[in-house]
Amino acid sequence: MKLTILSTSDTHGFVLPTNYVKRDQDLPFSLAKAKTVLDAQKAAAEGPVVTIENGDWLQGSPLAYYVAKISKQPDQLTRLYNEVGYDAGIIGNHEFNYGSDYLRQALKTLTYPTLNANITENGQPAFGAPYQLIERSGVKIAILGLTTNYIPHWEAPAHIAGLAFQDVVATAKHYVPLLRQQADVVIVAYHGGFERNLQTGQPTEPLTGENVGYALTQVPGIDALVTGHQHRQLAGLVNGVPITQPGYRGEAIGKITLDLNQTASGYQVTASKAVLVKTGGSIASPTILQSAADLNQTVETWLDQPLAHVKGDMRIQDPFAARVHEVPYIEFIQKVQMASTDTDISGTALFNNEGRGFGETIDMRDVVTNYIYPNTLAVLRLTGADLKAALEQCAEYFSLDADGKLTVTPRFERPKPQHYNYDMYQGIDYTLDIHQPVGSRVTRLLYHGAPVQPTQTYDVAVNQYRAAGGGNFKMFGPDKVIRENQKDMTELIADYLQEHPLIKATADQNFNVLPSM
Repeated sequence: MKLTILSTSDTHGFVLPTNYVKRDQDLPFSLAKAKTVLDAQKAAAEGPVVTIENGDWLQGSPLAYYVAKISKQPDQLTRLYNEVGYDAGIIGNHEFNYGSDYLRQALKTLTYPTLNANITENGQPAFGAPYQLIERSGVKIAILGLTTNYIPHWEAPAHIAGLAFQDVVATAKHYVPLLRQQADVVIVAYHGGFERNLQTGQPTEPLTGENVGYALTQVPGIDALVTGHQHRQLAGLVNGVPITQPGYRGEAIGKITLDLNQTASGYQVTASKAVLVKTGGSIASPTILQSAADLNQTVETWLDQPLAHVKGDMRIQDPFAARVHEVPYIEFIQKVQMASTDTDISGTALFNNEGRGFGETIDMRDVVTNYIYPNTLAVLRLTGADLKAALEQCAEYFSLDADGKLTVTPRFERPKPQHYNYDMYQGIDYTLDIHQPVGSRVTRLLYHGAPVQPTQTYDVAVNQYRAAGGGNFKMFGPDKVIRENQKDMTELIADYLQEHPLIKATADQNFNVLPSM
């Protein structure tokens, strides 16, 4: 007998094949296309099938933002996920972005169980059952739900108040032996990724505990491991365990096939295979399209609301160049952050390479497709030494190629793009010289024309993720936060534009990166 395990992960509310940069798109991803592929895989399967939604579905797309912040009716989104036919779902880290109350409200409207064993409240699993036992064609199957326990390093404290995040590997070691006694097949669905090279076992990132997929494959008794979080496309055997990670926005589904032999005591796994099935060339599910039609039209209309006009040019033509030489869009975001926090130093990132800045008219579509995260703001009180250390870490984003030309350091692009971990600052003047060794690249650092002093303190506005130390910025942290603005950054941008209906495109070029382009 063959058991097929199908999964999606990190769909981020992209139920339709669009990123909402413009209307009427048919891009190579979406929950709707994933459903078409899932349905086809189920129909073609030789034996029983289990389908898992592996987390990060509640936040990400403009549609998901509209549901959370404007309509405040999570069932508008969850009913679309209910259409897919999942057997179980997992909590992702971005599920907390709108607060645990909204998450709980959304979970109540799902028709499939959401599993998590390592997020607890008062010593008990906080969100549904830790695992699920199901039986298919006589095969007893256990699904254990786990979520990266690194969430407190990013999330606003108010969003996770009262919750404890237990060690993922320790939790697996506790539950897997118990499940082995009850089931023929043990599946671990983990919203987290891999911290090591899948072939050599060598670390591929700092071993902070954010990703422990490789360590999970070393826990005895796991027959299949479904992963996510890193937005990577992975499939294969790791330490003999079949693993999948199906990318981002429903661009692929994970497929693990287990060969089972029946014995006197039940079924035993004799062989396994893991592959990814791309969704981009598929037709979007008519069921999802029809169910989402009215909501999508409402969202598209909302996105077309004009907010302000631009005098000058705030478009981003080249994302890499925009990180080397300040562009008006980045300076604008800095101004919003400083105005919203009463500071005169601000740091922000160009989060990905899809944002295109602002045209002559700025509408909500421009706001939510450029500023893609539901960040709030925090003000850090930093020493000059802290500020310089942060800039030195940002300077690691750049390297020189064989011809001495400026390029992106590979680890910021692979295995997962991390453009969001390179910040640019306003309110200080600085130079990053990439000719210099890592750790010694800040060659000029001024505040109001005077050198920044190592022991002097400076108030700096950044997003909550960075303020908590997200991106392994160890010079930051909650202990250095002196105040916060709890309003979503997208709302702050919209408010600022309504107060300033004519925006002048300016960039004072307060920083430079050497060698210049």
